[in-house]
Amino acid sequence: MKAQSLLTPASIPMEAIKLGTRLLIEQLIKRHYPRLRYVRAHTTGRNTATLYAWNEDLELPAADAAELKRFAAGHLAPYVCYRVKAYSKLQEDLVPRERELPEPIMQAATNRILNPSGIAAVMNGLLEKQVLTFRKYDYCSNTIHFEVRTAKERSEIEEELVQRCLSELIPLGARCELVYCAEE
Repeated sequence: MKAQSLLTPASIPMEAIKLGTRLLIEQLIKRHYPRLRYVRAHTTGRNTATLYAWNEDLELPAADAAELKRFAAGHLAPYVCYRVKAYSKLQEDLVPRERELPEPIMQAATNRILNPSGIAAVMNGLLEKQVLTFRKYDYCSNTIHFEVRTAKERSEIEEELVQRCLSELIPLGARCELVYCAEE
């Protein structure tokens, strides 16, 4: 099936949408631009993302920024509007620090054929006494909705970890929303 943009009618199934996670996009940029030593991608809004980069001299020359912007426009997810900034702007823009992720999340996030069913399978392999399912994709807000059924109480830390892992598996420029439901 041919990949479609997220700017398509809501009738397009989520499986048909080209997915590009943060980790995959960072990997692609590093592969195409080995001179960029530090690269970070971050969702900044609906269908928008910022690419932060520095070379070995801890700078982002204007020529490299322009080249990275052209690369993003021509080779990365077409439904995302990319901005390019120096890596030093991460803190100023309040981008959360990178945290260590479980290996299954890292592997899945760099898999080009990841879809909502695959996301649920990866997450369910990590969740204990909880089941995550894909509920729907909201075209208007570019939000992917998931439900977690659980038979046990969960802590705030567990919820944060699930949200953080899940956000690494969704496309850059998209958001995810989790709803917890108690199993009966």
